[in-house]
Amino acid sequence: MNNSEILFLYDAKLTNPNGDPDEENRPRMDYERGTNLVSDLRLKRYIRDYLADQGYPLFVQKIGGSPVTAETRIKNLGTLKDEEILDQLIDVRLFGATMPILKDNKQFIGPVQFNWGYSLNTVKVLESSITSTFASSDNNKQGAIGKDYRVAYSFIAFSGVISANRGKATSLKEEDIDQLDRALKYAIPLQVTRSKIGQYPRLYLRVEYTNNMTILGDMRDYISLKEYTEDIRDISETALEVGELVDFLKANADKIAVIHYFCDSKCKLLKHDQEVTFRQAFDGFNLVEVE
Repeated sequence: MNNSEILFLYDAKLTNPNGDPDEENRPRMDYERGTNLVSDLRLKRYIRDYLADQGYPLFVQKIGGSPVTAETRIKNLGTLKDEEILDQLIDVRLFGATMPILKDNKQFIGPVQFNWGYSLNTVKVLESSITSTFASSDNNKQGAIGKDYRVAYSFIAFSGVISANRGKATSLKEEDIDQLDRALKYAIPLQVTRSKIGQYPRLYLRVEYTNNMTILGDMRDYISLKEYTEDIRDISETALEVGELVDFLKANADKIAVIHYFCDSKCKLLKHDQEVTFRQAFDGFNLVEVE
């Protein structure tokens, strides 16, 4: 197994990508820059929910439909040795975990890590009032009134790393990484809720290196979003410039074994201002499309 680095982009239209409980569940924002933020934990939750739907038992999961403590989850698993825990739980193999076992905390450091995601565009947050059919209390027969917060449009980019060396410690398997690829393609639209409808994966690259030592860095530094209108509201009003990224990867082509990818048909790509398909942009690399 070799190191990999990930670039993952999805967009959000009239939805709340990641509510902040300290801000009345408003979308997380960097207000100084006007960019929308999404935590790595939100992304990992999508992945875990997808894996659970595929029938994988997880360490971080509800029991009987209800949240439980880590201690309760450990008891539910029974007495397991380290290798048995890793053999059974794909999320521990991917993301690691801290497990309270007796008076000790057993820690597995996850080989798969994501940075916080951020929008490539400036984002407006829309606020509206919502009413409920149910009364706010027995003494108040009117429907309860609340606030609903959504982004107008956000094109969100995540960066991730897969460490081969840490993967050895958690018994990470190649098929686990294959499932991770598929989760990032399918999880978000399949895990739709009222606040999350309107989100779609647009582009995914997992650059797999030739060894367990190479890390080239955050690929978000080499992409930009071209906006065809002043205040974008839809992916049709954008294009993703990847020319600098292609040049950077080609300069390091001797370190790259394969690029695993998917690219949504609505995601328009530019290579130094010229519209191209994904395969045209990344011609010369060993490309494997995520099915």
